[in-house]
This record gives sequence, structure tokens and C-alpha cells, in this order.
Amino acid sequence: MWYFSDEEKQISELCRDFAQNELAPSAEKHDTDETFNLEAFKKMGELGVLGITADPEYGGAGMGCLAATLVMEEFGKACASSTLSYLAHSILCVNNIQANASNEQKSKYLPKLITGEHIGCMGMSEPEYGSDALGIQTKAVDKGDHYLMNGSKMWITNAQYSDIAYVYARTGEKKKDISTFILEKSENHFSTGKPIHKMGMRASPTGELIFENVKVSKEHLVGNEGDSTYHMMKNLEIERITIAGISLGIAQACLDQSVKYANERSQFGKTIGEYQMIQKMLAEMATETAMMRNFLYNTAYRYDQGDKGPEVAAQVKLALPKMATKIALDAIQLHGGYGYSREFPVERMMRDNKLNEIGAGTNEVMILIIAKNLLKTAQ
Repeated sequence: MWYFSDEEKQISELCRDFAQNELAPSAEKHDTDETFNLEAFKKMGELGVLGITADPEYGGAGMGCLAATLVMEEFGKACASSTLSYLAHSILCVNNIQANASNEQKSKYLPKLITGEHIGCMGMSEPEYGSDALGIQTKAVDKGDHYLMNGSKMWITNAQYSDIAYVYARTGEKKKDISTFILEKSENHFSTGKPIHKMGMRASPTGELIFENVKVSKEHLVGNEGDSTYHMMKNLEIERITIAGISLGIAQACLDQSVKYANERSQFGKTIGEYQMIQKMLAEMATETAMMRNFLYNTAYRYDQGDKGPEVAAQVKLALPKMATKIALDAIQLHGGYGYSREFPVERMMRDNKLNEIGAGTNEVMILIIAKNLLKTAQ
């Protein structure tokens, strides 16, 4: 893209090499065993991308949404599961602390998160409240010199491995009385439930955060009580753009696998790539992937230039995961029986991508956001 800076191009190349060397070789095994590639995750700290949007003062790269999305695409081509864990750490935890925490809190938490010494997660969804983020029931009651927290968070990426949790809790009776706390495992601020077994993203640990009469000192409060509704919605925008980057990576990987297979697989005396029906599938997959890339990076670039809004992120979040699922299904069809088996990675890529149509806001929620903005603008 013409607007990629030299630094962004270097990040893309660096992450492409890292993904092929550290993520791709063991992606299938970690998916099969439902294990977290912790060794590779720690090396992401050495690579310098765990704090991609954080200030250099704390060890971060000081870059923006565009750079973060480039990382998501390159990692996503190799192992979407590891990329999801990377997103939960770098965007949901690190970026939130960078954007909203005090200087003291940033100095305390960011350096170890950015080096990979600590792993982070974010707690928003609950067993009874997923899409309805403002309906959360985890409560933090002010007890004078501390808060007493009770409740639980569900579907939390990195839960079992996290040292730091960026958690939303209700601190009042009004719907928007939501506040944020930075919690530490070492302080016994949270425990974790049983791991959640999933259809896809199986190498990305998912679990429950549990708070049972937890004492949380006032220094763990981010900003002021009731500040967090705005913070929550703003970080959802960059989350939705960057998670679409994982879908782009999956789509590109499915296309690459399909082109390779079409050139190698022979039927009726010639390669299947010589048949017009296969050529049509490949041409459409390539065109759709190019459309995804242009839409995504144009959106990320605009975001960094200040052209932000919930509907902008919602459009790219709605379009790309849906298109990537279609491309992944086409790749399976093109591979025939091999595509449906675990002989080739396209079936894993399809399973992984389906999460992107659900996480960070379902397709249906994206439609509501987009339509609401259209109608409001027309009025």
C-alpha cells in the first residue's frame, strides 16, 4: 500500500519471517493438542511487537493501528490461535493500559507486559452478558480503603496464563456505572476456572476469571469511577479492526494453499488448475482477498489519521471475517476430501476464522451498529 511507512514495511517482513519460523511449524500440533505456544509468545517480546501501540518510554514500539494490523495478518497466516492470544495481550490489555491508565500504572505494568515476562488479558464478557457489554454484573463495592469484588468473566483469552487482567466491573446502580481495574494474579485478585474447549482457535487458551470477595486496593482503579464505558467502546474499535487482520491472514493462507494444491494435484490426466472451474474458484478467492486487504488497510490508515467511529470499525469487522469464512470453505471444496481431513491446514483455518465472526462483537451486533449510524445520519 502506498501509505505504508518504511518502518511498517519492516515490521511486516520481520513478522512474516517470525511466523514462518516460530508459529507455522507447530501450529497443527498445538491445535490438535489444544496447547498454547508459550515459547513463541515469549519470543514475540524479543521481537518487539508485544507493545506495538505502547509508548517507547515503557519499551513499546509507539506505532498505530496499521502496524498492529500488519502483525495480525502475518501471524494469522501461520497460526490464527497464537495471533488471537497476541491480540488479547497487545490490544485488549497493553493498549488499554497505554490509553487509559495513569503514568504510575503504566510504569508499573507495561514494561513486563511488553517484554513478555508477564502475559495479559482483558475481562469484559460474562456468563450471562456477552454482546450486552453494559449489562455486566461483576461488582466492585467501595469499602473505604479498598474495593470488594465479586463475579466472573467468561470466554477470556489467555485467562489461564495471565499475570495481569484488565477488568471491567460495576461500581454503581446505573447502567453506565462501570469502572476498570488492573488486577494481578500475584496478589490473588483472581482465580481461573476450567479451560474452555472450542471448535477453533484451539491453541489459544480460553477460560473464566473468578472473583470471590477479592480485596482490591484503590491504586488498581483506572481513572475515576464510571469512566469506563467510553474507554470500553473506544478500544473495541481498534480490536475490531485488528481482529479483521487475522481473517485477512487466514484468507491469504487459504488462497496460497489452494494455488499450490491446484498446481500439484492431477485428475484425468492434467492438473486440476487447468480446469476452468478451478480457475474460477482461484480467481474469485484472489479477488476477494485483494478486496479484503484494501478495505482493511484503508480503514486502519484512516483510524490512525483520526477518522474514527464505531461504524467504521464495525463495517470492516462485519465484512472481512464473513468473506474469509467463504474463502476457507472454497479452499476446502477445492481440496476435496483432503480439504475436509487434517492432511491439509485449510480445515483448521476455517474453524479458526469462525471465531472472528463472533468475538469482538458478533456479525449481528455489527449490523446493528452500522444500521443505527446510517439511520441517525439520515435524520
